[in-house]
Amino acid sequence: MKKKKLSFPSALTVLFIVLIFAAILTAVVPAGLYSKLAYNAQSNMFEITDSVGKITEMEPTQETLDELGVTGNLDKFLDGTISKPVAIPGTYEKVEQNPQGIFQILLAPISGVYDSIDIILFIFVLGGCIGVLNYMGAFNSAIAVLSKITKGKEYLLIILITIIIAAGGTTFGLAEETIALYPILVPVFLAAGYDVMVCIAAIYMGSSIGTMFPTINPFSVGNASNAAGISLADGMGIRFVALAIGLIITLVYAKKVKADPSQSICYDQYEYHMKKFGHQGEVPKFTGRMKLTLAVFGITFAVLVWGLVTKQWWFDNMTALFLACAIIMAFTSGIGEKNFMDQFIGGAADLMSVALVVGVARGINIILENGMVSDTILAYFSGAISGMNPIIFIILMMFVFIVLGFFISSSSGLAVLSVPIMAPLADTVGVSRAAIVSAYAYGLGLISFITPAGLILASLAMVDVTYDKWLKFIMPLMGITAGFSAVMLVIQLFV
Repeated sequence: MKKKKLSFPSALTVLFIVLIFAAILTAVVPAGLYSKLAYNAQSNMFEITDSVGKITEMEPTQETLDELGVTGNLDKFLDGTISKPVAIPGTYEKVEQNPQGIFQILLAPISGVYDSIDIILFIFVLGGCIGVLNYMGAFNSAIAVLSKITKGKEYLLIILITIIIAAGGTTFGLAEETIALYPILVPVFLAAGYDVMVCIAAIYMGSSIGTMFPTINPFSVGNASNAAGISLADGMGIRFVALAIGLIITLVYAKKVKADPSQSICYDQYEYHMKKFGHQGEVPKFTGRMKLTLAVFGITFAVLVWGLVTKQWWFDNMTALFLACAIIMAFTSGIGEKNFMDQFIGGAADLMSVALVVGVARGINIILENGMVSDTILAYFSGAISGMNPIIFIILMMFVFIVLGFFISSSSGLAVLSVPIMAPLADTVGVSRAAIVSAYAYGLGLISFITPAGLILASLAMVDVTYDKWLKFIMPLMGITAGFSAVMLVIQLFV
């Protein structure tokens, strides 16, 4: 009898395991609560809720924040940027234990979906738009045409492809969709004198760098900002700068291989790859409807950035915007009403797992909150980092997220699970919550370079490259990127 090969469980399975573990914690970890500070816009007052639920009002001034020992800018409270209640340092008190049982475990993911419905609806609408574009072949056709245009200027092709894919990663989490690009691009790269590792770097690393340095990616920085109680636009500028520099670092290897192909890690497979991939199939026709529909999709993201930065949009406005995008695409795609709806619903269905991950991850926080152990965990960590240098703290946070990201590779799941606990810790050492969101994104992005739970094994299988060769290629780059990310986090503390 053939033995079954062990594999790493999916993100949803891991989260359910963590959900059960969280319920066990509510019976083991002492229950306790901090007094919480929140701004009530209707009464224009700060409201302080203590461990027994008593509410006290105070004037919404910087002096009040200083008196309570709450770090943060008053304006962030008043304009709604900090929307979630903030734990007041030094107010932790133990309360009666409230262990969560089987019924609460089953109810938590359902409550988590209710609490995250704004995010989930956005995920479905965005997934529907992507499903239509994938059906049309718009992404693949655009890349194929781009390769023809840049013939004779192949390094420009690498730069453009990496930037385009990174743009998809930083805006809407382009990742799994890139698998379809390898059969199209590998022959192009080989014909240009590059090896398949450069092709992987352009596609996989383009996507990874984009998702590692997110600007408006709703699945990562959107969920994380929501969990931290800050605006999606907060910290966007510094992450954009990090994205640009990160792309430059990633593109260096390609020039080395072009100058001396023998330096390639895959040099011993060059003949094999030329035989298997060294011919380019028919280039799909890039139709006017494809161009127009892609333009609509791209303009939608431009409007999204405008709305986030100037109008402080959140998921309701974002979902409405992409619903408008979908309605316009129904006419520009030219695939017919019934077919459009089938592809739109199919695209939304493809992201069902992401939506469930968001709900289950939120359910874990609900279990910890209802069991009143979240604040106990926060109190423990607060004591551990008391007096810690902010620079050491934020770098440590990045490495914590690297470890967590190995076990929970889902950006949405990790954001909703960990950021609500980690973000308040920033308040205790005078670090902005936006820096915590960046540390989360950088840490998760770094581990995605190598984690078997991610997309890398599937990507390598597409081009017949072994995992050990990938590790040999990526580890130096991973070290450089980690150092660069740490520097960017430190810079963010002072800007």
